Amino acid sequence: MRTRSGRLARGSLLRRVPAVVLALALAACGSGADPGSGPGSGGAGSGGAGRAAGKVTLRLAWWGSDSRHAYTQKIIDLFEAKHPDIVVDPDYGNFDDYWNKLATGIAGGNAPDVLQQDTKYLRDYAERGAMADLSPYLGKEIAVADLDPVVATSGRVGDKTYGLPTGVNAYAVVADPAAFAAARVPLPDDATWTWERFTSVAASITKGSPKGVYGVQDPGPVDITLEVFAGQRGERLFTPDGRPGLSKATLTAYYTMLAGLVASGAEPPPSVSVEIAPAGVDRSLVATGQGAMAMFWTNQLGALAKAAGKELTLLRLPGDSPTSGTYYKPAMFWSVNARTAHPRESAMLLDFLLNDPEAARLTLSDRGLPANLVRRKAVVGSLGTADQVAARFLEKLRPTIGATPALPPKGSGKISGTVVKKTNEQILFKRLTPEQAADTFLRQAASALKR
Repeated sequence: MRTRSGRLARGSLLRRVPAVVLALALAACGSGADPGSGPGSGGAGSGGAGRAAGKVTLRLAWWGSDSRHAYTQKIIDLFEAKHPDIVVDPDYGNFDDYWNKLATGIAGGNAPDVLQQDTKYLRDYAERGAMADLSPYLGKEIAVADLDPVVATSGRVGDKTYGLPTGVNAYAVVADPAAFAAARVPLPDDATWTWERFTSVAASITKGSPKGVYGVQDPGPVDITLEVFAGQRGERLFTPDGRPGLSKATLTAYYTMLAGLVASGAEPPPSVSVEIAPAGVDRSLVATGQGAMAMFWTNQLGALAKAAGKELTLLRLPGDSPTSGTYYKPAMFWSVNARTAHPRESAMLLDFLLNDPEAARLTLSDRGLPANLVRRKAVVGSLGTADQVAARFLEKLRPTIGATPALPPKGSGKISGTVVKKTNEQILFKRLTPEQAADTFLRQAASALKR
């Protein structure tokens, strides 16, 4: 007999596999799905799907923390209680191991039936035929009427739906009111401040603070800062058909702004910024009391406040136009393996994860503020203080948010992981002028997206 501890133990045994396997696995999927391998085919090759004692067995895969593993197991138990003819086996691990294992599973025909997907990878997997088109199940096995319309279709590629969002986040300025007060700088009016005002405020905080405390953490290593900046000018990192979407003028203006943060002393010296950039939430300037502002996703506010040991607040990103550039980002997606032997049951499980009230109560905001608006309203009162602040902030943003960008194309990971970071470092150390940095970005981005 299966025990909960036994299932969890099996789910946590992940092998490290070279990252290059991802490309090999996706190539094994082919340029398109086998006509007989999609939803409804009942074909072989499902990740662990089979029948035991007349029951359908599905495998559910996700990445995350120990707390996510624990509550997701409770959701599985609830689903099985309501669907006694379906058995769900958990399969989980940390972020890096998850993608390595998924790649080898797809290549070997042993991928999970239902799985978490990430914005950066969903389109690539979908275009290779590895993810199922969920369209036949929408409004039937999968209820979608209550999904936030702003992100409900964010998992589409063309006219097909390959993922449904678990929840929403937004990029914001996380501010420490105590650091502002100590520097005798008032909190800005975030409805009207410009990038020039942002730089001025941050520089004033540095000047009014003890040595080693800065106005803002360098925002340049993260591609979302550039995405929002470009959105304020009517541009996006990528066009809907997967091509570079930024003009040289926008990139030059962006790198001029970043150079101004360094020159004014608004942010730390370049060597410090480079060291902090990969350190994550716990070692960020705001979390360690060394800075008044930093840019993070709204769902990270709780972890930042806990690390800082004080209350923090959220501010809208500055801008130079009436368009905010900010958008609701799907925190992650639920998807279905294109080769699952049980597409209908997989759709039912996906529906439960998205829409069941008990599942929402257990998940709260861990996978983003729920995409289901009814469930979102129901859980807000149960959220912690920081998450309630984030929920109110997201609602405040709603009237001004822009459309969620199209799923990024293959090659986008190199742009966000290498091109954006390296070009930013060249600006920090004054190795490139803003104009040169713009040319460098455009050349390297075009190379990364070549197919």
